[in-house]
Amino acid sequence: MSSVRPGIYADDSITRRVSRENVLLLGGGRALLMQLAHPSVAAGVDEHSDFRVRPIRRFRRTIRMTMAIIFGDRNTAMAAARAVNRAHAGVNGAGYRAMDPDLLLWVHATLVDTSLVTYETFVGRLTNEDRETFYQESKIGGELLGIPMERFPRRLADFDDYVRDIVASGVVRVGPRALELSRQVLRPPITMLPGLAMIPFEVVTAGLLPAPLREQYGLAWGRGRQRTFRIAKRTVPRAVALTPPLLRVWPLPGHSVSLKALAAS
Repeated sequence: MSSVRPGIYADDSITRRVSRENVLLLGGGRALLMQLAHPSVAAGVDEHSDFRVRPIRRFRRTIRMTMAIIFGDRNTAMAAARAVNRAHAGVNGAGYRAMDPDLLLWVHATLVDTSLVTYETFVGRLTNEDRETFYQESKIGGELLGIPMERFPRRLADFDDYVRDIVASGVVRVGPRALELSRQVLRPPITMLPGLAMIPFEVVTAGLLPAPLREQYGLAWGRGRQRTFRIAKRTVPRAVALTPPLLRVWPLPGHSVSLKALAAS
């Protein structure tokens, strides 16, 4: 890891401040399930990857490329974006193509929305100005990944309406394929880790998901799980606040990342 060099985001940007929090990994299940709820995304993932066997691999790749775009210098960010676009270029099937701007916008939206929701749940509240700036800055990375600038909702309020409306309209709705793939998200086949160990992650994922999708995935949400989630919302931010930066964030402020370093991690 080297000292920070100019990237597409400034080191003091709200994008870097939010995205470097390790606790945001708790939102990974939410983002994946929201993506898979779009039938075309689920089809592309299922037909063009080994997600059913190695679900963690796709998640790690998403994290690596996202971190490279956000925290890498300009050359690293651009190289990561080109790598993602090359991978997506060959993902086509019956009724879908990964480079469809509508699909790209939905996947992008799940990551942006999940980052904000997870940060405010487990780190702390953001000001309205910071939330708006975070959204506006997200368009920079989204455009690098093939989303035309005119496709983005103009303001954060419009973006929130987009996320809510696309779920309510049924464009994004959990189908049989998404249900099957969700098992790999919530109970991934990790060696030496029993399925029961993933229950806390499942509770957090259920609590963070929009209620309509939580219901469509059939995730249990009785009083016991709701109470557990409320406790997590109280205790995790306290733990995060007491965690030293060396453990709490990555990369540390003032440092940039490279694709080589990410690949080795």
